[in-house]
Amino acid sequence: MSSLASAGTVSFSQRLIDFLKRIEYRRLEGPGDREHAFHLRYEAYVREGMIPIGFEKRLTDDYDHSENVHVFGVYMDGDMASTIRVHYASPKNPHSPTVDAFPETLRPEIDKGHIVVDPTRFAVSPSVSGRHPELPYITARLGFLASEYYSASLGLASVRVEHQAFYRRLFGMRPLCPPRQYHGLKKQLSLMGIDYCAVRESVIARYPFMNTTAAEMDYLFGPVHSSLETMATAVFSGRVEPANLH
Repeated sequence: MSSLASAGTVSFSQRLIDFLKRIEYRRLEGPGDREHAFHLRYEAYVREGMIPIGFEKRLTDDYDHSENVHVFGVYMDGDMASTIRVHYASPKNPHSPTVDAFPETLRPEIDKGHIVVDPTRFAVSPSVSGRHPELPYITARLGFLASEYYSASLGLASVRVEHQAFYRRLFGMRPLCPPRQYHGLKKQLSLMGIDYCAVRESVIARYPFMNTTAAEMDYLFGPVHSSLETMATAVFSGRVEPANLH
């Protein structure tokens, strides 16, 4: 890699760390907050041509009410800028949107006792999309943290073919099978995946903003949703000790 490319990588990595300080992750549990996310999803998916225009102007399904799901809002300067939901599929509860869409590839992994983390319904508000290139990285971080919290063997992404490069660049993901129809969306999605344990150190080394703390993970995924403030930035502010990710 040339020195110019190295400098650019370092510069963007620092931008992500700085941008994270403007972000608050919220696990959306009340109907009002979730409705905001459902409307944001709708706007983003209509804009991308993924769903038809609908009267209710919201995008939700039964997977939003699964026992093994978290729905998140990513707030920038106090306003919801993006959203994502994360399922953790296991032998106890093997269902998630992507597992059910690609069962022949993913169910055998779960049957072996593996945990699969499945981030879906990734959406950035059209009002900020394009103006903040950091937001997709900051939003995708939640799937990476979930893989750590749940000790996942396999991290997934169900994406359009033209978005594969983003996940390959960020996580080193690779396609696992050809694209197919996905839960009624107008465009086919491809399945990508990583062996989380094999890549986590290299991902954090390249993108230090992916690091986390035990307190942040408990705040995001724990059974008791604490009132800690903006735990997403704690690892950089020094308020709590980083989690042992290595």
